[in-house]
Amino acid sequence: MSCEHLICAQCSNPVVEGRCATCRAARSELHRHGPSVPPALILAILVALLFAALVLQRVYG
Repeated sequence: MSCEHLICAQCSNPVVEGRCATCRAARSELHRHGPSVPPALILAILVALLFAALVLQRVYG
């Protein structure tokens, strides 16, 4: 979704212009570029990989 066609309910201007605090907040929310995978999930995957590596090392070591 982009904000180029959205109109602010507070100031009635295009959100893309960011004229009021509500526009700026909505624009920053839409353009947030954070990780899409939660950090807890990444940590769980890393722990599982570490466990698998330790098991494989014990079996083949």
